[in-house]
Amino acid sequence: MELDELAEAARAAARAARDLLRTARPEHVRAKGNPRDLVTEWDLRSEELIRRVLAERTPGIPILGEEGGQGAGSANGLRWLVDPIDGTVNFAHGLPLWCVSIALEQHDTIACGVVVAPALDWWFEATLGGGARDGTGAALRVSPTQQLEHALLATGFPYDRATNPDNNFATWEHMKRVATVRRLGAAALDLCLVAKGALDGYWETRLQPWDLAAGALIVAEAGGTVTDTRGGPFDPHSGEAAATNGAIHEGLVRELGQVRR
Repeated sequence: MELDELAEAARAAARAARDLLRTARPEHVRAKGNPRDLVTEWDLRSEELIRRVLAERTPGIPILGEEGGQGAGSANGLRWLVDPIDGTVNFAHGLPLWCVSIALEQHDTIACGVVVAPALDWWFEATLGGGARDGTGAALRVSPTQQLEHALLATGFPYDRATNPDNNFATWEHMKRVATVRRLGAAALDLCLVAKGALDGYWETRLQPWDLAAGALIVAEAGGTVTDTRGGPFDPHSGEAAATNGAIHEGLVRELGQVRR
C-alpha cells in the first residue's frame, strides 16, 4: 500500500475513536498494578475499535496497542503503534487533556501519525516528508523562541515515581530554575503542542513507543528537533525523548546532562 492510503487508514481509525470518545464518561476505573496507572472501559473500547478499522483497511499489518499488546501479522516491517487513550488519569477525572495516538512504524522509521484530542476538538497529523497539519489542514510550525530561559517546557513522571528513584524529580527541579515547566499528563499531547508552537520543548523518560511515535513525527515535520535526552538519535522504543523547536534544543540537552552528572 502507498503511504497516502496508510495515512488515510490512520485518519479513519482516529476519527472513529474520536467519535466514540467525544462524550464518553468512565464508569469502571481500575488500576493496572499501580494505583496511578489507570484503565477504563473506554480505553478497551477505543483500542478494539481502532484495531478493527485498521485491520479492515490495512489487513496483515500487525498492531501493537497499549491494552491489547502485539497482534498477529507481518507486512514488510510495518506495524501500527496505538494508544487508545493517552492520559487516562486525566480522562478518568474529567480533565480534557487526553488524546488518541496512532502511528505507523516501518522498520526504524515512523511513516505517519495522527493524534486527536476528542474533548478539545484538536487534531494533529503528519506523514514522513509531507509536513504536519492540524484538523483544518493548516500547517503546524514550531515556536520561534530562541533562548531556553524564555521557553515554556513540559514533562511528565512515571507511575511508580513514589518508589523508583528514576522518577524525573531532580530534572524537574533543575529545569524549573532555567525555564518555565508544566506537567499536563499526556505525552503525545505534549509533543503535539511543541509542534503547534504552544510549547517550546518537552522531555520525558520511561515511556512506551505508542506514547511517543506519532507525536515525535509531528514535531519533526513541523520543523522541530526530536532526539533522545542525550541528544542522540530518537527511537520510540527507547522510552525517552527530547523535543523542541530546534533553537533551544542544544540548551535543553545540555541542562538535562547537568542533572545526570
